[in-house]
This record gives sequence, C-alpha cells and structure tokens, in this order.
Amino acid sequence: MKLHTLKPAEGSTKTNKRLGRGQGSGGSTAGRGHKGAQSRSGYHKKFGFEGGQMPLQRRIPKFGFKSLNRVEYKAINLDALEALAQKTNATSINVQLMIDNGIVGKNDLVKVLGRGELKAKVNVEAHAFSATAAKAIETVGGSATTVK
Repeated sequence: MKLHTLKPAEGSTKTNKRLGRGQGSGGSTAGRGHKGAQSRSGYHKKFGFEGGQMPLQRRIPKFGFKSLNRVEYKAINLDALEALAQKTNATSINVQLMIDNGIVGKNDLVKVLGRGELKAKVNVEAHAFSATAAKAIETVGGSATTVK
C-alpha cells in the first residue's frame, strides 16, 4: 500500500446533485417539483412546522414553573472541607481559599452541606449552611459564619 494509491472504499462517497444549473442538471424544475412555495426562491419553512400536523411543542401539555428569583448555590460537603483543611493546614476556610484551590468558581455562591465528617477545628465562611453542616462544624469546635 502506498500513499498515492489510497482512495475511499467503493460506494462510500457520492457526488451531490447539482440542481438549478440549467437543463443538464435534471430538467426545468431543478428538482423542486412543480408550483407551490417550495418551488419558489425565498421560501422559508416556519421553525417546528410539521406540514399542517399539530406540532410537537403544541401537542405536549404545559407544566412546571421556573422562579425568576431562584438563587443557585454551589454545594460543598464537609468531606471536601476536611480535605481542604488538611491540604492547606488552614484554621479558617473562606470563599477566597476555596476559589484559590479550584473547589468553586469565582462567581459561585457557596453552600456547605453535611455529608462526610469534619475532624479539623476550622472557622468556615460561606454564603449558606445546611443545619447539619453548621451543627457538625460547631461540634468540632469551629464556627460557621454566613457572608453576603
């Protein structure tokens, strides 16, 4: 096998039909059929149009609700805080320390959740705490401070 002898497998490639390029390209209608909107230039089908059949977005019922005032928090569990405390030997963990260590993004609001076990006595600053997380932090001897 040589590079200059390589070619695609038999039947794997085909040339597109060149339509609308005179009589030699498939007759006078250029593959568009006779009359109607689709045969004319400038035709544009509406998005979601299904040929007159009731479109999918209208067949399916509406349900649910999206609150405009929802606050999205990045969840951080106690086991992640324990790992961070051991890694950095910090007595105080704030949002900036989490950002610097790549745990959260710089625009994230942080909520501390109660999964895992916290052994280190640390003061934690975050935007929100679950009740179990705040209790676990204070049980070890640290403090859970909410920041804005």
